[in-house]
Amino acid sequence: QTTYTDKGEKHEKGKFLCFDHLTFWVGNAKQAASFYCNKLGFEPVAYQGLETGRRDVVSHVVKQGKILYVFSSALNPGNKGNDANYVVYQNWFSRGLILMTRERGALVVREPYTMEDTQGQVKLAVLQTYGDTTHTLVERTAYNGLFLPGFKPPLHKDPLLATLPSGKLDFIDHVVGNQGDDEMVPVVEWYQRNLLFHRFWSVDDKQLQTEFSALRSIVVANYEETVKMPINEPATGIRKSQIQEYVEYYGGAGVQHIAMNTSDIITAIVNLKQRGMEFMCVPDTYYEQLRENLKHSKVKITEDLDVLQNLKILVDFDDNGYLLQIFTKPVQDRPTVFLEVIQRHNHQGFGAGNFKSLFEAIEADQNARGNLTILTPNGVSKIA
Repeated sequence: QTTYTDKGEKHEKGKFLCFDHLTFWVGNAKQAASFYCNKLGFEPVAYQGLETGRRDVVSHVVKQGKILYVFSSALNPGNKGNDANYVVYQNWFSRGLILMTRERGALVVREPYTMEDTQGQVKLAVLQTYGDTTHTLVERTAYNGLFLPGFKPPLHKDPLLATLPSGKLDFIDHVVGNQGDDEMVPVVEWYQRNLLFHRFWSVDDKQLQTEFSALRSIVVANYEETVKMPINEPATGIRKSQIQEYVEYYGGAGVQHIAMNTSDIITAIVNLKQRGMEFMCVPDTYYEQLRENLKHSKVKITEDLDVLQNLKILVDFDDNGYLLQIFTKPVQDRPTVFLEVIQRHNHQGFGAGNFKSLFEAIEADQNARGNLTILTPNGVSKIA
């Protein structure tokens, strides 16, 4: 794996602060929001729909810590459904920043505009990025409302939520985008050129491979490194990779998973499993090898390894620190978007040491779906 120290050019006409929220365009926003509240510990905070005067789209906003997810559905027939389409950055921006992105080649889907109500005003602009994903830039320093102008308190308070254990999730750590063949570098260059992001971390297919498949990944970040976006693409393998499966079922490039940071991953996963959340499993042999590797490490894991093994939490480490991570199964029937819970201890990587074990777990599920198919020389899949 490679880390980068050159942050590149610094914005003079704006500043990216953090992920503001993610919007999922789904078939049934009410049910999707309920799933995230019941299984992951989110709370409903805002609503927009017919009852608030919105006639075309309904949106349910849920929150946990600093994480905001918006689930939106068309009120009229016809929509794509069930994937993360809109990644929103909270920032200080000006029309000069948007002008710069356009001059450098970015497609501005919506020019800078202002929304306002009695709680203040919000400035926004929308950029097209990979696939049908868009990035909205939002400045909300002059707004004190629930979410955005036009949103009202939720129509219903679910009494069940107060009886369930806390999800312990704090903020969005990173958002991963899957690309098709040979599309990773052009997408990375789009972020570098248009948003002045820089390369933060990368791994190639020699490091990210299993017996059957491989992938490459480059992480881009803003100058302050508060917004991190890993960009993946498949590499040539014997069988169809998880990235190829995603692209086929999603219909192109899109958000693969969202990582949510916690300060107490053990309590978080105990609680989320009690709530019924499904996570990927790795074999016990992973922990046997982990214990052996840690014998030769300068880093000492403070958590009980037996507890981590019981919960199937993964560990990655170097000489300076370590991280703990675990991944959910896909959160919809199509094998597309899933989630990650991560805790960092002086470690800013992305779990490269766990990729092989994680991918083998994903491939086991992929095989159960009938999608771990053999790739022929011309790229066509056939059943093993």
